[in-house]
Amino acid sequence: MSNSNPANPVEGIKAASNFLRGTLQESLLDGATGTITEPDTQLSKFHGIYQQDDRDVRENRRRQKLEPDHSFMIRARVPGGICTPQQWLALDAIATDWANHSLRLTTRQAFQFHGVLKRDLKNSIRAINDSLMDTIAACGDVNRNVMCTALPELSKLHTQVYAVAAAVSEHLTPNTRAYHEIWLDKKKVADSKDSEPIYGDLYLPRKFKMAFAIPPYNDVDVLAHDLGFVATQQEGELTGFTITVGGGMGATHGDPTTYPKLAEALGWCRPEQVNEVSEAIVTIQRDFGNRESRKHARFKYTVEKLGLAWIREELERRLGYPVEQAQPFNFTHNGDEFGWRQSDDGLSHLLLFTQNGRLADTEFATQLSGMREIARLHQGDFRLTANQNVVIANVTDDQIPVIDALAAQHGLDSYKQLSNIRLHSIACVALPTCGQAMAEAERYLPELIDKIEKQLESHQLLDQAITLRMTGCPNGCARPYLAEIGLVGKAPGRFNLHLGAAFEGTRLNRMILENANEEEILAALDALFKEYSANKVAGEYFGDYFVRTRQESSFEEVSDV
Repeated sequence: MSNSNPANPVEGIKAASNFLRGTLQESLLDGATGTITEPDTQLSKFHGIYQQDDRDVRENRRRQKLEPDHSFMIRARVPGGICTPQQWLALDAIATDWANHSLRLTTRQAFQFHGVLKRDLKNSIRAINDSLMDTIAACGDVNRNVMCTALPELSKLHTQVYAVAAAVSEHLTPNTRAYHEIWLDKKKVADSKDSEPIYGDLYLPRKFKMAFAIPPYNDVDVLAHDLGFVATQQEGELTGFTITVGGGMGATHGDPTTYPKLAEALGWCRPEQVNEVSEAIVTIQRDFGNRESRKHARFKYTVEKLGLAWIREELERRLGYPVEQAQPFNFTHNGDEFGWRQSDDGLSHLLLFTQNGRLADTEFATQLSGMREIARLHQGDFRLTANQNVVIANVTDDQIPVIDALAAQHGLDSYKQLSNIRLHSIACVALPTCGQAMAEAERYLPELIDKIEKQLESHQLLDQAITLRMTGCPNGCARPYLAEIGLVGKAPGRFNLHLGAAFEGTRLNRMILENANEEEILAALDALFKEYSANKVAGEYFGDYFVRTRQESSFEEVSDV
């Protein structure tokens, strides 16, 4: 395959980039425009940056013969979603000094800044680095932010699993010095040559995502990932991980050759083997992934094409030893448990709801300021969840009333009053900044939930936990295909309605309405809520009821391994 294949020009850009340098330095110095060149736009993703523009004003600016209102999204990599109060304060300062005065908590346990101008990119990234965090590999065709179940209640086991997750995140970080030269002004060492022993000079065919889960909790949706590790334990001690491969959410409207897929169990490994197992699987994808078509370049398509048995055989060949059989696991819970919890070490943890992950000061609540005040006195750490929420972790007894008071003062305790469906909802950013968005998500979902809540209340279902996820396009950043109710943007004001996923994240949903408007979506849901309320059995989730009463064979499901 030629690196300049016109069907996939990104491969040529990577090949010519000199290990991700490209002409980023020159683009940043060009003060005549708020944008960077197209090749540099592709390369900047590896540095944790997406170039965007405000689509709300795009057409008006075009009429005025002005370039689009360009800005940049920066994503800070946070392995396992854990950061210190000092790091939180540093990120808060970046959000208020150089971004749009909000912090976005992502579905991958990372932070995002929106609205950063080109002239402020370097200052922002340097400030992130000064806080002992970085943005390298937060985007791009590499292993992204490594996720880990946020379970502070199980302090000893969580600490063990998190340590493994953090170690593999470091192990799979790109080796290039380009990041340090461009953003931190580090001089290139004379006569030194970059090398990428894991990724090679073309890196991966597409992005690669990993997650660690601790049963029975599946808050990270581990089966939605290219590579997953499901913890096994004995008497509270970590013994190893069942390895899962080939999951992924992305699809393309109208193209049946693209689809979401659940990961499959491949084998089992000990904690000390995770780095070498991960490296071997990443290099399998490097060598055999599809570099012709980016739509088909995720690892799930490699697994589908070559087969699970082949992947296992090749993994064992690269490791030089056999992989043990997968150990059983069972998930019973997905989502976050809000409020205070105490761990076995006597410390307490407060899980707060953040609607669609956006922390900002508004006329209704001053949540960004509230978290700032808490960070100034908090002596533990913060933990981002995969559902766009935040845990104030490791709180001593004397700090509980102080943190409680600040949460109430700044509107951070909304979880006490909200419905279960809102507490189990997530949305991607979508419009106006995401270039892939076909419809609204973050800005629209809250008002749609207002209407859904009225339906649920009329059918005596307001206390029922139901997962609801919305994305502005089929790429699936908010994992809509694993929601009991999934809404995938098709066009302005129109969505594909998907129903029937398992609450615990072990079964995909399927589309029941295509290109539907709000009236059609609400009518379909109202009829189903009425039916569900009248006919569900005790303890039956909405998604399970839908599958039980429809064509069960049309759903992809992973049973207990």
